[in-house]
Amino acid sequence: MSNKKTSKHKNWRANYAALAVAIGCLYSVVVNWGDNWFMTALLSAGVIICGTIGFFDLKRIFKNNI
Repeated sequence: MSNKKTSKHKNWRANYAALAVAIGCLYSVVVNWGDNWFMTALLSAGVIICGTIGFFDLKRIFKNNI
């Protein structure tokens, strides 16, 4: 059996996983704002880091498609 064709789920996960995590962190930051400042700061850092990774992943994907 040949495994040349990857599933749509694996392809989506490879391309957009960092953005999904960043959106989840952003949601958690908004919901828990002010309750626990350590978690707020940690999740805010997650939004920045994962958002940056996701942005550059999308930039790479669009550059390779053109």
